[in-house]
Amino acid sequence: MSGIIYSNQMNGSFSNKTIKIFAFAIAILFCSCQAEVPSRKYNGISLVASRDSLETGQLEPIIKVNANAVALMPYAFLRSTEEPELIYNIDRQWFGERLEGIEQAISVLRRKELKIMIKPHIWIMNGKFTGDLDFKTGADWERFEASYREYILLYAGIAEKHQIELLCIGTELYNFLDKRPEFWNSFISEVRELFQGKITYAENWDKIDKTDIWSHLDLIGVDAYYPLHQEASPTKEEIRSGWEKHKPELKSLASEYHKPILFTEYGYRNIDHAVKEPWNSDRDHTGINHELQAFALEVIYEEFWPETWFSGGFLWKWHQQESAGGLENDRFTPQNKPAEEVVRDYYGRFRN
Repeated sequence: MSGIIYSNQMNGSFSNKTIKIFAFAIAILFCSCQAEVPSRKYNGISLVASRDSLETGQLEPIIKVNANAVALMPYAFLRSTEEPELIYNIDRQWFGERLEGIEQAISVLRRKELKIMIKPHIWIMNGKFTGDLDFKTGADWERFEASYREYILLYAGIAEKHQIELLCIGTELYNFLDKRPEFWNSFISEVRELFQGKITYAENWDKIDKTDIWSHLDLIGVDAYYPLHQEASPTKEEIRSGWEKHKPELKSLASEYHKPILFTEYGYRNIDHAVKEPWNSDRDHTGINHELQAFALEVIYEEFWPETWFSGGFLWKWHQQESAGGLENDRFTPQNKPAEEVVRDYYGRFRN
């Protein structure tokens, strides 16, 4: 650019052609600086695995809400911290949680040109939180690491085979990352050698600033169950005010690592107090509240989807059955509830 400017200064003025070249060069420079910002948001849903194969017709409700991406979740199970080896891809699991089911779902999703994230999950028997996972001895940690490595690399291989867009290499495993950093550094390199697509990791909302692997990944994955308000049925603006603390922290994290934020999970139940502890899946609740679920989703879309440092998210969660959810259902899915129209509306605004 400096050469162009200099030659025209010698002539005493800028030509129109020179001005256009200068503007084009500035535009190219701007675009290169913004290369890490995704041009299209992940309007994602987290698809619950089922006993049977995924059918093409079951994708129609997903497409109708303007989703463009689906998270597939192959599960592994841990009996206890006394038995540090994962159990996965066995006949006793539902079809959709196994390797065969994941590949079958990929083939169906591809027909509709939906993007895919493979997002392995661990379930510890008796419901222990995976973020607190710990073992008594170094030998037990090593057994677990070997098992975990095989589990994730299995699906990394599947992701590469099918040219999947995004692989999540772990979900809410803070203690594992914190206590075994050497494993994670070498493990991420090994995943990179096998899988050429983008890689993320899903950390619980309260530990994202304490996670040290973001510089090695392509997106900062957040399971975004932030507490936003204490009241049973806050207004839309009260919910928005609840993001005033958290949103700047997320923007700062994206700036620090020069990586976009991805909500690897987000969502709310249609009950009173749904934004007080959004992660809470207890069966006891005070009452159905469709308006609160709809308001909470509206706010999260309005606050985050327009941001250039934000790459979208995967709604928790969506069932294959068209009859899922409904007005009497109090779980996370928005299916057949007023919130479904909110998803359709806002995903439609960011479809392309």
